[in-house]
Amino acid sequence: MNKKIKINQEDRVFFETVAKAAFANPFGGKRDELDALIGGVKAGISPEKLLAAVVGQIRQRIIALKEKDAANLRHWEGEDREAFRIVVLFHLFHRHLEDFDRLTQNQLKSGEASCPVPFARTVLGELHDFGFAEHEALRFLAVFYQLRRAFYFIKNGLVGNSPSMRTLRKHLWNCVFTHDIRWFESRFWDRMEDFSVLLLGATGTGKGAAASAIGRSGFIPFDVSRNCFSESFTRNFVAINLSQFSEGVLESELFGHRKGAFTGAMDNYEGLFSRCAPHGVIFLDEIGDVSLPVQIKLLQVLQERQFSPVGSHERKRFSGRVVAATNRPLEELRREGKFRDDFYYRLCSDVVHLPSLRQRLQESPQELDLLLTSILARLAGNVTPREQQLVKKVLERDLGGDYAWPGNVRELEQAVKRIIITGRCQRPDNGQSVKKSSDLLVDGIKEGNLDAESLLAQYCSMLYSRYGTYEEVARRMKLDRRTVKKYISSSDSNE
Repeated sequence: MNKKIKINQEDRVFFETVAKAAFANPFGGKRDELDALIGGVKAGISPEKLLAAVVGQIRQRIIALKEKDAANLRHWEGEDREAFRIVVLFHLFHRHLEDFDRLTQNQLKSGEASCPVPFARTVLGELHDFGFAEHEALRFLAVFYQLRRAFYFIKNGLVGNSPSMRTLRKHLWNCVFTHDIRWFESRFWDRMEDFSVLLLGATGTGKGAAASAIGRSGFIPFDVSRNCFSESFTRNFVAINLSQFSEGVLESELFGHRKGAFTGAMDNYEGLFSRCAPHGVIFLDEIGDVSLPVQIKLLQVLQERQFSPVGSHERKRFSGRVVAATNRPLEELRREGKFRDDFYYRLCSDVVHLPSLRQRLQESPQELDLLLTSILARLAGNVTPREQQLVKKVLERDLGGDYAWPGNVRELEQAVKRIIITGRCQRPDNGQSVKKSSDLLVDGIKEGNLDAESLLAQYCSMLYSRYGTYEEVARRMKLDRRTVKKYISSSDSNE
């Protein structure tokens, strides 16, 4: 007889808490609170101890159900069945975290060749034993791998604990799984290619790292016959800097060309859109620099999901996802007719703003220590605290605590390299441009020869010399970016 299980109120509350944790964004504050409730421990303990407590508590519940011959979906129905299903998935995913982490590391080393998955049969067997159909087991194995990859690349690729960085990581997780992972699990796990992402931020803020985190975190089906996933996540992410190519060459790089399409086209060439895997991501960097004709062709790809190589009428299908980035002011470019509105609206299913390094350090000065640890580890492997403090002292000595870091994290990394090589890091302008602008402003105020327009122009110029971007000056002045640029240009022309 096919008995049906009813859970008591205590188990129901526990299952509901597990479900909330399963669907919570791991980079949001709520997840740790829920894990503490599940594990029966106080909040604030180490992540390792918290995870062990969570896994232990759920394992006890699963063992108790197995002893009652109730640890199979066929014994459950209605809301209780859904609650049990989520608990099982949560349980199996966390049991195999280390396996998925090792697979991710091995795949990074192997590159484009997809690695074997030695534990796949174990996971698939466990899902089958809990009552999941074969097609469901295959899909959840792929989702488990995707979840762990996304956590790995978002956590390790975007270092920092400032509020703006915590918000950024949370936002990137939503870019991969939507704001409600229940939607993703039931409807969108194989449809995220329809959602383009636009990354905005100043030079050096980490737009490439953010794009890579999204691109390496896509869904990849499992191939049972080969005992590996159908693609390597390293192949699933392809990137191009659009500003590096002339218009004619760029079209060939993007869409490919046929032999004889133009002088020098000696063979057929597969462009970026042809090379992108079915569930892959194309990263179009410096999207604000492309011409209107190229924008139109990219718009057609996004609208119709088809493209033609240069010199060919053949229609090819593009099944990947597009992530684009720019440090250019798109609103201004749109007003000037240099960036098409319809192209913008096709790109902006989601818009992610990356914070400047100055903003991050203002929010949390300790961010600098985390960044230095990350940069030095990447450059030199293990670095002692003493060596890190030596680098930090040179930064403070040569740049000062008020340095604006106009080049953001990229500039910080180059500064660290300079310190390693020379033992010093001179301020690029040695503070003279800020002093010059400040002196001009003070002299003008003392002499009383500045009208309102000149006063604003000189003050904007001084702030620009200090902070390095029109956007930061506009934020501080509470003015439009175009207005700030106009005042700074007028100040420069009058010097």
